[in-house]
Order: sequence, then C-alpha cells, then structure tokens
Amino acid sequence: MTELLNSMIESRQLSASDAELFRRLCAEGRIKTAGTEEDVLRWLAKEYGFSYTDLTDIEPDRQLLSLFPARVLLKHGILPLRKVNGTVEVAVSRLYATEGLDTLRTLTGLNLTPVLVPTEAIQREMKKRLGVGADTLDTLEEESALQVVEENDEDVDLDAAAEDASIIRFVNQVLSDAIELRATDIHLEPFEDEMRIRYRIDGVLQDVPVPAQLKRYQPAIVSRVKILSHLDIAEKRLPQDGRIKIRVGKGEVDVRVSVIPMLHGEAVVMRLLRQDTSLLRLSELGMPPREDALFRSS
Repeated sequence: MTELLNSMIESRQLSASDAELFRRLCAEGRIKTAGTEEDVLRWLAKEYGFSYTDLTDIEPDRQLLSLFPARVLLKHGILPLRKVNGTVEVAVSRLYATEGLDTLRTLTGLNLTPVLVPTEAIQREMKKRLGVGADTLDTLEEESALQVVEENDEDVDLDAAAEDASIIRFVNQVLSDAIELRATDIHLEPFEDEMRIRYRIDGVLQDVPVPAQLKRYQPAIVSRVKILSHLDIAEKRLPQDGRIKIRVGKGEVDVRVSVIPMLHGEAVVMRLLRQDTSLLRLSELGMPPREDALFRSS
C-alpha cells in the first residue's frame, strides 16, 4: 500500500495529505481496499466530488475527440469523453497534474470537467481511439522541414522525407506495436482516401486504428520502409522484396518485406519471423478436451 501511494504522489495523482488520510482511514477500517490504483481513485473521486469510471460504460465521442490535438492528449494522458450540459467531461488519472486541462481550455475555449479514470483504461482507449503513432503524425503537421506531396510529383526527395525523425519514429511505432501484439504480418494498404494498417494476429487480419491524416504521409512512410529494407525508393512500378532485422531485448525479429504497386499507391506487406519462437506442444494449444481427443484419435 505504501509503495502504491508513494508512486501516486510522485505521479501527481494525489497529494501527500490525501495519501496520509487514505492510509489512516484504511487502518481504522473505514475503507476496505485491495491496494489498487482503482480503489484510491474511487475514494479520491468521492472525497472531492468528482465522477469515477473505468470507461466500460462510456463510449468516447469521436466527433468531440477530433476537436483536440492528439499530441496534447497523449503528452498529458487525458481523454475527452462526452459533452454534458455544455461541459466536456475529460478522463484524467492525475488530478493534481492540471497542465493538460489548462492547455486544452486555452486551445478550445471549452469548459472542461475532470473525470477520474485508471491510467491503464485511459491508455487502452487512447490507443483504440487515436490510433498508433497519433502523436507523431500530429507533430508532423507543424514541421516545415518535411515536404510531403502526392506520389506523382517528380520533384519530391522521398529519401530525405523518409529520413525525417518523425517518419522514422512512426514506422518504429508500427513495428514495435505489432511485435508487442505478437502479430505475424503487417499490411500497409493504400486506398483512394485513406491508408489502412492491419496486423495479422492469431491468423486473423485486424484493423489498426490510425489517425485520419495518415494518408498524407503515405509516400514518406513507404519510402522509409524501403530504406530499412535496402530497396530502391525510386522504383514505384515494379514489385520489390527485401528484409529488415530488428533486435528486441535479447531476441531478434526477421522482417520479410514485399512492396507491391497498387492503384492508389504502393502496398507493403511485412512478415514478422521471431528467431526465439519455439513450436508449441499439442497440449499447449489450448484446445478443449473434446476437440483434443478428437484430434488425437484422427
């Protein structure tokens, strides 16, 4: 309990006096707690008259979310939820870190009310609503050094664009996210008005939430993948195959890359092959007893 409270004080989720009061109430038996962040936030919300939710009963408003810069939301770990009686409810886990709310009030002029939410729940919803690399692409909007143009522009230096730190960071985020989710494939698919990213997880292709502005940076993203794969960035009309080797911790991931020209740009497929992955035994596949017996008898 002491370690949790000290950690929450350090991250400005509660004050030292709040922690002391909570500790005393627990010692007196007036609060029953399992010693989790959720328990402390529930008590804090009740103590100061705020609302509390774990976001299982609230669906963040996508249209409302588009009014706020992703960079600010991700930096401060806050998430606008919904508009109620002219006030926007914003999920926060750090009640005493007010810089984020103050910044949003200044940028939007809206009335904001904090709603206490566990850190993990906010991070989960951010990833789902804002998409992978949202903070990176939001930063690109302000960077004059990166010149992004349509793929039919012959004068663009895609090599220089792809080497931009923000594009590098975005591609790294996609790769690390896929590896963390144990995906076997990454698909970058160009369409007329959007660029879709999908991961193959457990044999099923799953859409990955991505920022709406991703399409604008499609040529630079593909170019960055080509550079990593040692492919010809100037060749756009013929398929190309390459490979990337990634070190993750003590293990390595071999990435086989295929770039294929499509109607609305170049599609990229990356196959992730983990060098430290071992074959599972039949007993480790998790089949129900009936199916396991049928499989063994066939």
